[in-house]
Amino acid sequence: MTGEAFYLLAGVWALGILVVFILAIRLSYRIEARSPDLTNRSGFPRKAMMFHTITNMKVARDEETQAMRRRMNGLLLIVLAGFAVMAAGLHLVRSVIS
Repeated sequence: MTGEAFYLLAGVWALGILVVFILAIRLSYRIEARSPDLTNRSGFPRKAMMFHTITNMKVARDEETQAMRRRMNGLLLIVLAGFAVMAAGLHLVRSVIS
């Protein structure tokens, strides 16, 4: 029973973390659109430039864009914390089962 509950919880966790990560990616695209040096002028789709937005490289310095960047960093910290919690939970379940 413990293993089945863990798998159910892991599935819900995965969906939740995926939603938060997608929100961070969408916010990164909005930050890029507001930053003249990061704007995509090629006409072809490209990956989000999350490294630039996380580290504040070539990002517009206006207050609203910086607030969006801080929110995106917060969302990414939630994802990181989620992985740490899942690792702790996995360790706990493995120690209980064996």
